[in-house]
Amino acid sequence: MVRAAVLPAVGAPLEITDIELPEPGPGRVRVRLAAAGVCHSDLSLSNGTMRVPVPAVLGHEGAGTVVAVGEGVTHVAPGDGVVLNWAPYCGSCHHCGIGEVWLCAHALSGAAGIHARTADGTELHPGLNVAAFAQETVVAANCVLPAPDGIPLTDAALLGCAVLTGYGAVHHSARVRPGESVVVFGIGGVGLAVLQSARIAGASKIIAVEVSPEKEELARRAGATDYVIASDITPRAVRGLTGGQGADVAIECVGRPASIRGAWDSTRRGGRTTVVGIGGKDQLVSFNALEIFHWGRSLTGCVYGNSDPARDLPVLAEHILASRFDLSMMVTERIALDGIPAAFDNMIAGKGGRALVVFQ
Repeated sequence: MVRAAVLPAVGAPLEITDIELPEPGPGRVRVRLAAAGVCHSDLSLSNGTMRVPVPAVLGHEGAGTVVAVGEGVTHVAPGDGVVLNWAPYCGSCHHCGIGEVWLCAHALSGAAGIHARTADGTELHPGLNVAAFAQETVVAANCVLPAPDGIPLTDAALLGCAVLTGYGAVHHSARVRPGESVVVFGIGGVGLAVLQSARIAGASKIIAVEVSPEKEELARRAGATDYVIASDITPRAVRGLTGGQGADVAIECVGRPASIRGAWDSTRRGGRTTVVGIGGKDQLVSFNALEIFHWGRSLTGCVYGNSDPARDLPVLAEHILASRFDLSMMVTERIALDGIPAAFDNMIAGKGGRALVVFQ
């Protein structure tokens, strides 16, 4: 039995309770968690913005140590440090075949399986495949990647979602070029990763946009050269900081119609907007046909940073070990499992960066 944060039903409060994990069968790995990040996607799962089977153990951004492996698992062994990969790709669907592994048709198929049981026998699903809000988890072998040497596992947890997403949004989706200007909407965990990645890409001006003035120091530490409080005139403010033209690139990390529209309006003619934030299916963003032609801008969705974790983790590790990317500065709160509901409240209120569940 291990302690875990369970979502009993959509919209219900999380329950911190004991669950019973199975032994790892063929092709499965048991991992003792060192840490798990509290991501906005976990909040989206709990409130129904994203749909998964329930009841479920949430948490998808984590790292830990392999405890045991099932038959056929050869790329990791007991004692190895690993990063959890919540979106493993199958390698055989159409998108995998054309190199778009982040759009794998089967990436979330594991979420429908039975992951564990409560003490009374209730069957639990893994929220996004890996069920990281628990002291231990059992996952498919393709959901674990060897943790980079030299990076503490508590820090490496952030690599599983926020950092891969933010880095990929800059380098794979928006493809920021040296000297370009970048505006980032939303300075949570992913936004902080975007700021650092834009700096690594050589952006000349990096503008952070947030509703809260309290995040300015954090944003500047991550690489922001300018800070704008979000309002109806944000696009005008961004143009004022970019010679009247607008930013070359906008990266939206909020997922709200007003923020997506504001990001689009903040770019120059011919600019590029990448949307990372996840909104609801009933939240509409409107554009008129003439402005699409006139402005010549592009608007692009972005899943998991358009990343291939196996390819990108070694690159990120190099940046981290060379002190170009700082994982620890992204963490503004270290909590226990029972602190997750308060971390959700802070996200809703726009407070802090990444909250990190640290397991003892």
